[in-house]
Amino acid sequence: MSPAIVRSTESSLSLGAQPRAQLLHIRDLVYRVAGIFQPDNKLGLLESRCRKRMQMLGVATLQDYYRCLTVKPTLQAELVALLNEITVGETFFFRNQPQLDALRNIVLPRIIQARAKMSPRHLRIWSAGCSTGEEPYTLCIMLLEELGGPLKGWTFEILATDLNELSVAHAEQGLYGDYSTRTLPEHFRQKYLIACGENLQINAELKNYVKFSRLNFLDDPGMAFIKDLDVIFCCNVLIYFHGAAKSRVIEHFYDNLLPHGYLFLGHSESLYGVNEDFRLVHLPSATAYVKSEKRQLA
Repeated sequence: MSPAIVRSTESSLSLGAQPRAQLLHIRDLVYRVAGIFQPDNKLGLLESRCRKRMQMLGVATLQDYYRCLTVKPTLQAELVALLNEITVGETFFFRNQPQLDALRNIVLPRIIQARAKMSPRHLRIWSAGCSTGEEPYTLCIMLLEELGGPLKGWTFEILATDLNELSVAHAEQGLYGDYSTRTLPEHFRQKYLIACGENLQINAELKNYVKFSRLNFLDDPGMAFIKDLDVIFCCNVLIYFHGAAKSRVIEHFYDNLLPHGYLFLGHSESLYGVNEDFRLVHLPSATAYVKSEKRQLA
């Protein structure tokens, strides 16, 4: 049974039976549409996000709000608005230095070797669940720094997607404050960002390499459209997915990657018991997944 359909006998909210039932219907809808599961101990957060939208719409009850999400002409726009509230992420530049070190020192040399006889000499990296853009811009800075060395003569592009359209808009704007840039080395700050009042603005060079778009991981045609990737970063996203939805996303990642490709997840995330088509590899400073030989030879 899908975890989104499981009904707990213990109420985590001080809601009456009918409002709680409507909230569970909304939880199920979010799971079906986006694959994001809200466990019982997070229902309070889901309720607060719903009530924020209800206040903006002038809707009095969860039953009426559920109707806004399912039968009214505005249902698609309201679903997007609710998902924007639910998927607010928190990130910053150079958040996971061990992963970046592994990418620079181990993964990139292996990819360069694997692609030695391939044309063109072009890298494609996907920041899947990019939030407000700090991760893809970090990757871009790192790759630009390598163009004078191991990547000399190469070109690259970074695809960056997120379910939250507000986060994507923020990323495209490329304007960041002290919190997001607190771990950004000073020489990179001077080289790639421009002072803009109390904030810092991503310069045009970085923006040219990163392509942002909104993408729902359960949009099968949209996921299938992304091909020929060398690396996927999907950090701290799959923790919100369960069961069939997670397996479906991982299957797409397998198809998205080239045979030599690498998949990076968050440090607390694992594919154990989820998918056997990927094999875990231990890098000196991090872990990643590569395609298993059995699946590729099948």
